[in-house]
Amino acid sequence: MDEVVDTLTKIEQNYKLFQQQQFTFIKALERTREEARDMMRPVSTIVQVQCYKDHHCFNSTDRRILNMFISLCNDLRSLCRKLETVHPGDSVTNGLLEKCKVLLNDSNDLSAIRATYPHRVVNYLSFEEAKHRYGGVVSLIPIVIDNMWAWVTHSKRHTLYIVSRGQDTPKTQTVSSQTPPAGHLAARTSISNKNPVQLQEKNFQKFLAAHQRPVTKKPPWRPPGKHP
Repeated sequence: MDEVVDTLTKIEQNYKLFQQQQFTFIKALERTREEARDMMRPVSTIVQVQCYKDHHCFNSTDRRILNMFISLCNDLRSLCRKLETVHPGDSVTNGLLEKCKVLLNDSNDLSAIRATYPHRVVNYLSFEEAKHRYGGVVSLIPIVIDNMWAWVTHSKRHTLYIVSRGQDTPKTQTVSSQTPPAGHLAARTSISNKNPVQLQEKNFQKFLAAHQRPVTKKPPWRPPGKHP
């Protein structure tokens, strides 16, 4: 999990550098779209940006910023694959991960997605740019990063819950193992109560044997007078 957090933090730092150059990114898309004679449709897929970079980009600055966008998308895809191996997943984490994978699909239509507060990437665009051209493509990376942080947060909580339950279970088992069943306790008590009685009877017989006066047989009664 620590490796995932470190990787996601580095990606987010790289994204912040990219975000600072959003104006350069939009200008690069403008020039490459014009070069491709593709000014009518919005920039709605990752593969569209890749195509502009590979076939219609003749400016080193434009190529650098477009390549930065593609690299960020590739890094996020790689992290998605890592997330699948780090945590077994539940309905929440699986849903978040699936959403990220769909958004990062090369041909997924991004035209309808918009990053909301606290992200301001859409606010930096003109109304026309935000609504009809670049609102989706500039929203992609911040939305995916937010979903991945949500995945990390939920996974950590789930792990802590499992650990806490694992710590409580042995205590319960120890207490229950130290407490004998009621029937066994009653039987053991009754036996212990009988033992003193048996010992007392045995000791009493010994006491009588030691202190009882010896019994002597009396001679048969004879009438008074002389006897041979």
